[in-house]
Amino acid sequence: MFSLLKSLDWKLNLAALFLVGAGMISLFSANPALFYKQLLWLAIGLILLFSIIFFDWRPYINYRGVIFGFYIFSIFLLLITYFLAPPIRGTRGWLPLGLFNFQTSELAKLILIIFLAYFFSRRHMGIGRVSTLIISFIYFLIPALLVALQPDFGSALILFCLWLGFLLVSGIKYRHLIFALIIFSLLAVIFWQTILKDYQKERILGFIFPNRDPLGINYNVIQSKIAIGSAGLFGKGFKQGSQVQLGFLPEAQTDFIFAAFIEEWGILMGLFLVLVFLFLILRIIKIGLNADNNFNRFICLGTVILLIVQFIFNVGSNLGLTPVVGIAFPFLSYGGSNLLTNLILLGMIQSIFVRRSL
Repeated sequence: MFSLLKSLDWKLNLAALFLVGAGMISLFSANPALFYKQLLWLAIGLILLFSIIFFDWRPYINYRGVIFGFYIFSIFLLLITYFLAPPIRGTRGWLPLGLFNFQTSELAKLILIIFLAYFFSRRHMGIGRVSTLIISFIYFLIPALLVALQPDFGSALILFCLWLGFLLVSGIKYRHLIFALIIFSLLAVIFWQTILKDYQKERILGFIFPNRDPLGINYNVIQSKIAIGSAGLFGKGFKQGSQVQLGFLPEAQTDFIFAAFIEEWGILMGLFLVLVFLFLILRIIKIGLNADNNFNRFICLGTVILLIVQFIFNVGSNLGLTPVVGIAFPFLSYGGSNLLTNLILLGMIQSIFVRRSL
């Protein structure tokens, strides 16, 4: 046991723990009640993380039934969520589990990474075939449609980015990629006309037109920019951020936690936070490059795509560079389901790392 713990990539662990710690401090400042709930999620996530590290799951990935079983289970949960989950802020995305609500779209992201890693690791010789493109698209589209119907446009966008990222790295032909993007563009038009709610359309229009409705759809982004712009190099201090403490910055614990953190801890700490995140990404890439099989490499790839996409959209929305689509900052934002997903993936990557030469 101790020898296995010593063999972990502790640089990766420390980077993740720093991000989690920074998020917990910001949560305690913004909403102590959510801090304690997140603490319980963190405890559960750490238990799962170390359980995955100690459990050698490699033999099971060779069984097609196991991988498809996970995929079907995620679809089943998404269906239950859509038909039975109580609406929370207009979205049927959370299943109540006692004191907690579990967001099933987060599990769908995790399982899609595992499924696509299995799919592409066994079809790398035939990636140029149109059939591979179409089949993989269908596997992505089923959970993405169910998530979009909740409606959760942000999570559906992440699922698309996962699929597209796997295609790009797998060596797809450019003409097939263009064909895929055309199909997606047509689907995007259909989504806009039939699935997207008015408030989601307003968010996108608000991003395109920054001066549109400053007291409505663009209010959050404007307050986020004020929080960041007023922070200075060293911030206003713990519990001293006016935008957060006086309630001017909505969703300071989730969508805009990056702005909330910078307001109290300053631009320099915000830059350091970004550097730690980039270091975490580089460690995962290094582990993936040194992995002993394609499945493990694709697991690392999928994790990198997931984390980077979340980072880009969360930080981008805080700065007004991307639309606000409700995507968390990995390890930093409040959200037990997201934290759990990230910690499980971290456990899988550590398991790949410690068994790379076994």
